[in-house]
Amino acid sequence: MIQTTNILVVGIGGQGVMTASEILSEAAISQGFEVKKTEVAGMSQRGGVVSSHVRFGPRVLSPEIAPGEADILVGFEAAEAMRWSHYLRAKNGKAGGVAMVNRLKLAPPIVSLGLFDYPDDPIAAVRGQGFEVHDFDAGAIARELGDLRLVNTIMLGAIADNLPFPAAMLKECIVTRFRARKPALAELNARAFELGKTAAKGESSRS
Repeated sequence: MIQTTNILVVGIGGQGVMTASEILSEAAISQGFEVKKTEVAGMSQRGGVVSSHVRFGPRVLSPEIAPGEADILVGFEAAEAMRWSHYLRAKNGKAGGVAMVNRLKLAPPIVSLGLFDYPDDPIAAVRGQGFEVHDFDAGAIARELGDLRLVNTIMLGAIADNLPFPAAMLKECIVTRFRARKPALAELNARAFELGKTAAKGESSRS
């Protein structure tokens, strides 16, 4: 039996974290899974930190992922990926979770207020814990496509091959959102999704 899949999506307000978790949930539901989701948006409208827990499987009782239980960490911002990395799953005493991380470094208000020091190399810090890390510049890919709003589709494409259902099902869920009203955006998101899949295969390593 397929066990519960735990995905933690983190980033900064305005990056599309919540939209990404909604699409993941819709795709899982379309495949017959029970889905639970919860979100925390701290000052999200002012660039604050945002996190969303997505859990799906044959039966899911709680929407919250416990530390050490996330199968996939989707980091829209590098330091946020590092800050939440302790949620990744350990497997047989070793780091077993996978982190997909956008290389973007964007200091949230807690840094400007002096409450948090921005790390020198947050992605290296996640790798240093032994987790499998795939990092890439999702913003650069989105800019090449002409629309920064495509970052969340790129990030979803990056995790697509790590899900317990075909990547094509997640892609179809994204494209369907635009096909009826904005067919040009449907095609653009389809391209962004495939580029995200490709980008995730580029930089991969454990410590």
